[in-house]
Amino acid sequence: MSYLDDPRVYFAAERTLLAWVRTGAAFMGMGFMVARFTMFTDLMMHGDAVSAAHRHSGTILGIGFVAAGALSCLIAAIQFKRFVTTLSERERPPHHSLSFPVVTSSAFAVAGMLLAVYLLL
Repeated sequence: MSYLDDPRVYFAAERTLLAWVRTGAAFMGMGFMVARFTMFTDLMMHGDAVSAAHRHSGTILGIGFVAAGALSCLIAAIQFKRFVTTLSERERPPHHSLSFPVVTSSAFAVAGMLLAVYLLL
């Protein structure tokens, strides 16, 4: 029995996927806060005197963070799916959904892209 016949290899890959999803969630949350807080501070400090270019720069930066977070979730899901398909049957845990982590992280990526579109409007 080699070390590759161990189901812990799968669980390590799943932990890595979840770490990237957490990182993506942090980026998306930070992007949302940058986009919304920039608008709030501009209105509180300057009122209507703020130029449109200055007002939109924080929103664009926030959208970039949200898109980067969503992209990291999507790439992590793709990498995990590629890795899981290379595992043998003995390396996969019995009675464990192999597609649930991929579907969940992909759905999270789609939600992030929808948030980026919402912030853009």
